[in-house]
Amino acid sequence: MRTCVRIQALEQNFPGGGRPVTEGHILDRQLQIQIFTDHYQRPRHWGQLENADVTMPGGNPGCGDIATVYLRGAEDRHHIEDVTYVGEGCTISMAAASMLLEQVHDDDLTMEEVLEMDYNEMIEKLGRQIVASRPRCATLGLGTLKAAIRKYQKDQRLTEAGVETDDGGLIFGDTAADAARVK
Repeated sequence: MRTCVRIQALEQNFPGGGRPVTEGHILDRQLQIQIFTDHYQRPRHWGQLENADVTMPGGNPGCGDIATVYLRGAEDRHHIEDVTYVGEGCTISMAAASMLLEQVHDDDLTMEEVLEMDYNEMIEKLGRQIVASRPRCATLGLGTLKAAIRKYQKDQRLTEAGVETDDGGLIFGDTAADAARVK
């Protein structure tokens, strides 16, 4: 995973030079807190997305965090044209979602690249010492985004097969049996 532009800017402006403690993405604890606070107070890619292909709610019943991801796929059906989120919850869940979507936009990640993202790697990138006691909060955005991508991909396969769906996700039409078997 590449370090996002915002983290690099904060590292440069952080008192004492803001250098990571070691190579890679392990940052000073104070810098991690500063980054989380910045993303919580000024979330990136926040708000409902007009003409979203998928609206995917996600939540953590253990603490009450809620995030809804709005996804619009690109014409090539592999890239993400735009993705935003809204939600309410703790600093960790909302800041982590903001940081994730910033990475998706800045690195122009494909849907497959997002689906391949590992939850443990995300926790490491966010700073295990900061989010260790709240891993579900830290990965709520990633889990919800992955669910949105899977729904988008399923909907695209159904559309290609000429299958119509209703709001309940039920499949109708001559090709419903075949489409229901598609993984």
